[in-house]
Amino acid sequence: MIVTRENYLNAFDGQRCLITGGLGFIGANLAWRLVELGADVILVDSLIPTYGGNLFNIQGLENKLRVNIADVRDENSMNYLVRKQDYIFNLAGQISHLDSMNDPYTDMEINCRSQLSILEACRKNNAGVKIVYAGTRQIYGNPDYLPVDEKHLVRPTDVNGINKAAGERYHLVYATAYGMRTSSLRLTNCYGPRQWMRDNRLTSQGWLLRLVLDDETAQIYGDGKQLRDLNYVDDVVDAFLRVAAFEEANGQFFNLGAQPYSLVEQVEKMIELAGTGCYELVPWPENKQKISIGDYYGDYRKIKAMLGWQPTIGIEEGLRRTIAYYRQYKEYYW
Repeated sequence: MIVTRENYLNAFDGQRCLITGGLGFIGANLAWRLVELGADVILVDSLIPTYGGNLFNIQGLENKLRVNIADVRDENSMNYLVRKQDYIFNLAGQISHLDSMNDPYTDMEINCRSQLSILEACRKNNAGVKIVYAGTRQIYGNPDYLPVDEKHLVRPTDVNGINKAAGERYHLVYATAYGMRTSSLRLTNCYGPRQWMRDNRLTSQGWLLRLVLDDETAQIYGDGKQLRDLNYVDDVVDAFLRVAAFEEANGQFFNLGAQPYSLVEQVEKMIELAGTGCYELVPWPENKQKISIGDYYGDYRKIKAMLGWQPTIGIEEGLRRTIAYYRQYKEYYW
């Protein structure tokens, strides 16, 4: 099949798709979409309690996909699991910036060594598989200019950013050195249903929304003017599907992005749509200020030009959907 911008979703019908980190926020949303598209889906997740995996994320899909509880650091498991797959969406990772500073060795194990385990398993057992890696805008560090494009220096401010940058480079090296079909998406702030909401380790936006929905006071560090772009999870899933479907994406890395809003603007919109909550400005905690990157929003012209991706769900509609979801299923996320 010749893949076009009109038919790229058909590329997954009947195809075998493996998602590492598949019980997490983005992985689970991607699984729902792939099942809708007719894919044969297997999820791999370690279900380490604090890493974001949640079995409720696939409630209703249990009979339509398979779940393998395994750690991507286990080379024997990965050697078996990657065989005969057509697509691998590699979302497994440790994403907490503070955790990476408190326990840098575990962060390195998960975000570096495990990525090599996956790539080596593919090279030895399924070299033709298409792999899409979940990278991060955190690798840029404190931006020199805005919006940040893919030519910006990679200069992380924390251990997580360093290890995620290494994980991405492993994928790209395997494309150039071994001819493997690998690509990377540099994700920005993502939000929506099925997100981790139990604390602020994995997402500040999710935690702020939780406080608003609980009619509590959301604390914003500093003056609250820090700019961030936010992508609703359905748009993020579409980016993964486009990168997977198009051969032009092989060996490439892409920024995602959207219209930026200050943190105060984001929380004010949450309060407006929820009808609950309030916020206050508080001083920066020293450990968080040292790894803060200031303003950030991404230039996504490369992926738009090459693959036709652009954000389609604005902050108001995205927050409406998110608020409705958590009000219905709060007990499974709080």
